[in-house]
Amino acid sequence: MADTAKPLLIKRYASRRLYNTETSDYVTIEDIAGFIRSGREVQIVDLKSGDDLTRQYLLQIVAEHESKGHTVLPTTVLTDLVRSYATNMQAVMPQFLTASFDMLREGQAKMVENLTAIPNPLAAVPGFEAMRKQQEAFLKTMMVGMPGWSAAAPKEETADPAAEELADIKKQLAEMQRKLSKL
Repeated sequence: MADTAKPLLIKRYASRRLYNTETSDYVTIEDIAGFIRSGREVQIVDLKSGDDLTRQYLLQIVAEHESKGHTVLPTTVLTDLVRSYATNMQAVMPQFLTASFDMLREGQAKMVENLTAIPNPLAAVPGFEAMRKQQEAFLKTMMVGMPGWSAAAPKEETADPAAEELADIKKQLAEMQRKLSKL
């Protein structure tokens, strides 16, 4: 069984082929993107020189997705990133981006937690439960691929109908995520 706490080591050969050291087979850049989307950390190294190529490949994955129309980074953000390389902002930009994504992850996790909190005084409002389920599914979908977020939550055995319904929604969401990752 693979140790998912350690980064998955991918070795790049001189032929530019990528080799998964865990499964002893060759992988593509899209396979690597899939590992990352599923929450796995990845480290890519050049076999001959030992250079760490992880950043280079992560940037390539982002660029390929952006070029296919899966835009996440608005042009203004990309422009600001380019400008930051020519200013003293280059030194603080990594910390700023890391802190921003950490805050986003924490905020999303708190929103999902608040949506699933029981009892809720708004639960008596007609249509509230359907709206809550929609919002929860939307937020979970938005968090797919976010570092530190695991879409596969352990299934809890309970006699509580609300908890069973939530477990069913989580299962459906995980299935949708699996299908989306194949696209």
